[in-house]
Amino acid sequence: MAAAPRSAPITVVGIGADGWTGLADSSRAALREADTVIGGPRQLDLLPPEVTASRVPWPSPLRPAVPWLLAAHADRRLCVLASGDPMFFGIGRALAETVGPERLRVLPHPSSVSYACARLGWPVEDTEVVSLVGRPLDSLTLSLHPGRRLLVLSTDARTPAAVAALLTERGYGPSRLQVLEQLGGPDENRYEGPADGWPHPPGDPLNLIAVECAASPSAPRRSLVPGLPDDAYESDGQLTKRHIRAATLATLAPEPGELLWDVGGGSGSIAIEWLRAHRDCRAVSVERDPVRAERIARNAAALGVPRLQVVTGPAPAALSGLPTPDAVFVGGGLTAPGLLQACWDALPAGGRLVANTVTLESEALLTEWYRRHGGELLRLAVAHAVPVGGFTGWRQAMPVTQWSVVKHVVEQEEQEAE
Repeated sequence: MAAAPRSAPITVVGIGADGWTGLADSSRAALREADTVIGGPRQLDLLPPEVTASRVPWPSPLRPAVPWLLAAHADRRLCVLASGDPMFFGIGRALAETVGPERLRVLPHPSSVSYACARLGWPVEDTEVVSLVGRPLDSLTLSLHPGRRLLVLSTDARTPAAVAALLTERGYGPSRLQVLEQLGGPDENRYEGPADGWPHPPGDPLNLIAVECAASPSAPRRSLVPGLPDDAYESDGQLTKRHIRAATLATLAPEPGELLWDVGGGSGSIAIEWLRAHRDCRAVSVERDPVRAERIARNAAALGVPRLQVVTGPAPAALSGLPTPDAVFVGGGLTAPGLLQACWDALPAGGRLVANTVTLESEALLTEWYRRHGGELLRLAVAHAVPVGGFTGWRQAMPVTQWSVVKHVVEQEEQEAE
């Protein structure tokens, strides 16, 4: 994103449903002194005639317009109107990333979340916030756990019914929903009902949904700890099984903000559980089979991480142009010419690589790489108790050979020198 020219500071004024009367004196003064005010049509309509600045509505889509619109008004005293707290799921982030935080003077207003917690008597620090503004509805699934309190930022008047339908589909039909409209304004309103019998038609588009999560007896348990049950995934058999998956994710060791390449995605389980570890984790799943690639996307949506990027194509060719990974998992196609080398070359110093296999040919390849680069080579074996006549015995699953390694600085320097 191109930066706007460096000139006068940009004042960002948070405004609530109470409009002009709810603004602090400093916010009113900034708006009175402005030459141009940029904001959404609803926010601009809240300003009184005494604000004489030219009023410029944000175009749609908004984000690509930020740099050029700021640049067009760089020589004027500029105010940007934002809903509530500009730095809380607001325009403040895009502005800071475009012109730098040092160019911004932010004058926040209480956010809708603060108002909602005040009305509900919920501690803000114990309440999870999920925004569905510009985000898939399935993103909410990741936050569904019994007893949790959620505040969902709505896209429009239809969002409450869509949330109720999703909760019911995911086994959380008994959850109680409260819709809070026009928070802080003269037309503030609230109504409620159960998700599985949501009785209300669409109301005001400016709303927030409070959810008290309650699971039905048949709701599946979806822990955030790696190792979801195998039946959590739609699969044709190409699936890293539960116990091996848990051990693999522990070795990959995801941290917030890190990017994983999941090469040979299969059903997408490794990438999906990497993403479920933290909302800021990122992942790309590379799968050559288009049918499996579509299945990976469905699994990601069903398990609350529709942000998973799925790339369809054979590796290593499909890896070209992908952003630099922090970790790479290779779960299939190890013997494809140049695959392991391409993954290794893509890793920066400190990056991790984990590869699993059940075939002797791939095991031989991993043994050679282990000899050259070190790391850890181990065999994982799992046995399940099964009926044997009238008794019980062990059935051994195919053992998995796993090689894991951290790329050291010296190796990175040698690679760059070649």
